[in-house]
Amino acid sequence: MSDQFELLAPGGDLESIKAAIIAGADAVYCGLDNFNARNRATNLTFENLSGVVRLAHQHQCKIFLTLNVIILESEVPALVRLLNKLVNTDIDGVIVQDIGLFSILKTHFPTLDVHASTQLNTHNEGQILFLKQLTASRMNLSRELNIDEIKHLAQFGHQHDVLMEVFVHGSYCIGFSGLCYISSVRNGSSGNRGRCSQPCREQYQTTEVGRDYPLNLKDNSAYSDMAALADAGVYSLKVEGRIKKSHYVYTVVDTWRKQIDSYCSKGEMLTDTSRLYTVFNRDFSNAFLKGDINKSMFIDNPRDHAATHFSNIYSCTSMDDVKAVKKKLYDTKTDIIQEVERVTEDLCVEKLPLDVKVIAVEGQPLNVELRTTQGLVELKSASSLVAAGKFTLDEEGVTKWVNSFANADYQVNEVDLSALGSGLYIPYKEQTAIKEQVAVVLNGNKPLIAPVELAKPLKAANTDVGQNPHLYTLISSQSDLSLLSEPDTTVYYQLPEALASDLPKLVALFKENAQLLPWFPAILIGENYEAAVTFLEQVKPSRIVTNNSGVGYAAYQLGIDWVAGPQMNIINSYSLACLKEEFNCVGAFVSNEINKKQIKPLVKPDNFELYYSIYHPITLLTSRQCLFHQTVGCKKKRFDDKCLRKCDKSASILSLKHASYVVDKQRGAHNALYSQENYLNVDVLNDHSGLFNGYMVDLRDIKTHTQIALEKPQLLEAFREQLKGDVAPAEIHAKLAPTTMAQYKKGL
Repeated sequence: MSDQFELLAPGGDLESIKAAIIAGADAVYCGLDNFNARNRATNLTFENLSGVVRLAHQHQCKIFLTLNVIILESEVPALVRLLNKLVNTDIDGVIVQDIGLFSILKTHFPTLDVHASTQLNTHNEGQILFLKQLTASRMNLSRELNIDEIKHLAQFGHQHDVLMEVFVHGSYCIGFSGLCYISSVRNGSSGNRGRCSQPCREQYQTTEVGRDYPLNLKDNSAYSDMAALADAGVYSLKVEGRIKKSHYVYTVVDTWRKQIDSYCSKGEMLTDTSRLYTVFNRDFSNAFLKGDINKSMFIDNPRDHAATHFSNIYSCTSMDDVKAVKKKLYDTKTDIIQEVERVTEDLCVEKLPLDVKVIAVEGQPLNVELRTTQGLVELKSASSLVAAGKFTLDEEGVTKWVNSFANADYQVNEVDLSALGSGLYIPYKEQTAIKEQVAVVLNGNKPLIAPVELAKPLKAANTDVGQNPHLYTLISSQSDLSLLSEPDTTVYYQLPEALASDLPKLVALFKENAQLLPWFPAILIGENYEAAVTFLEQVKPSRIVTNNSGVGYAAYQLGIDWVAGPQMNIINSYSLACLKEEFNCVGAFVSNEINKKQIKPLVKPDNFELYYSIYHPITLLTSRQCLFHQTVGCKKKRFDDKCLRKCDKSASILSLKHASYVVDKQRGAHNALYSQENYLNVDVLNDHSGLFNGYMVDLRDIKTHTQIALEKPQLLEAFREQLKGDVAPAEIHAKLAPTTMAQYKKGL
């Protein structure tokens, strides 16, 4: 490992982990059966985790464990039981997405090094400070950032003693990580739970520009950008691929290892990418890193591109030529697979043998000899053995006691009781004391950390605050400012993601309309985040809603009341408590991904408000790419800041599984994909009466298939009647159709 870089490799199964280690990875990230964002990978069991860690450390390689999903309330006890075991292992860090889990780790497990997952989509300074306060020592930056944006954040991180990871190889996602709900909405398989069914890779009805896979991006490779990454101050170079096979991991890691070593030792960059093209790829692009977001990033085939690549390289002109290329490629992959098997066959993760001899002699202390690969250790009781008629040491009892010495690292191999005298007694507490000493010895002579029992969150004393919930509405057009006069309704205004370009006008708008409250988007990069902070400083709103934790952190620093928005993915009470205690957050929206049963156990802290969006267009994903290049076409070859500010188009795509999606681009916003049907859930009003302080009705003009039979003032009045219980739910459904509440039924 160089002083400047860490090569971080994926380990989706035991063989891939071994391949990564032997190929020269400085660290491997891998998951257990639960709580990790690659459920489709084979993953590890806790039983072989310690062996993996031991093997890695023998090769100067670290192991980071992925706990990078949002955590349901019902899962917290099982998670804490796991953490109580992990804290006594030698793992080098845990990778986390859930805000509540960050808080649990900070409070109860401070010895575990914590890394922020890519699912948190870190892309601005405020998010770095937010995560730093939650004790994250490193953050994985958004894959959509360009090298200048990365350099700025990496340098900012160094100033605040946090390191930055950047994905340098593997799959690109079409949507910003952590903000993609397409799989969740379609079938309940949430990307925030590691269950993404990859609908972006699926075939769709041929679009107007002749594309069958309009959401499918090429793979990411920054292999030629080593010098730029070094100059930017990036520490960890991360390879994606926990569902890839061991020969893929070995090839990619070995190739990158050679690149890093060449650059660090000689300052020279390698240029041969043929090995990277030999294993699975969808062709490669570094366009996000270059800041050149263009249509060449797409590829109309989600399958392996290797044969096509080499057929082009060798200028194949006939089917026989192509067959020869495929045969050569097959032989090469076979050779790689055999090489991986050869170089990893002697790598062992089995438990270490532990031989135990027990010596019991009257008038002497009980003597226990432990023989491990590290040598011999002798342990003695505090008092001497005495003759007794009952409660004596016998072979059966001592054998059971000795077998309990086994732990995650050691298994009891041989037990020698040849020196065990008969009819001898020693207090049971002294046997327990020896067992505790053995545990310390087998833990590398480190005291074991006692298990933590987490107290259940206490229900707030002011439980009546949700009895008369308030109505909130979200708008994005100044033509809807007349809704400020609506009775018993608070109006939020959606700020654009291109906030910097219209900052003076927006500041003036909010100063002229003191009742209007700002709603911040999830994505605010570079100057647009800086503009958000300036906006807060100049407008000083009484309250904000933000889907970006960086803006939340800025509001906290400025003493402005802030509410965590629905795209902050809040689904447990520990997250609510964390937001209040750590950042003086006054409220939060509960994620629309969870169902009635999963909402029920939520406990809000004292003087904290809960909100729920009962009607909105469903954002399936947000993308920094242009989604029109592959659908209806666009004259511009590249997506740039002007597109972000000016473009406002709409289109639709239909998958071969008959799911229709709306592509919508608002002025000042990134491209987004929406469900064809808006979300409508008035069942929640009765299901969780008294829990929520307010409900949101989103009246932004997103062009979905849902038809609205009322003008906006009348629609708000209909929702107010729903909140009061004056009308049946069927009436509101008659005014809004078609709609869906599938997420509320399926949950996570």
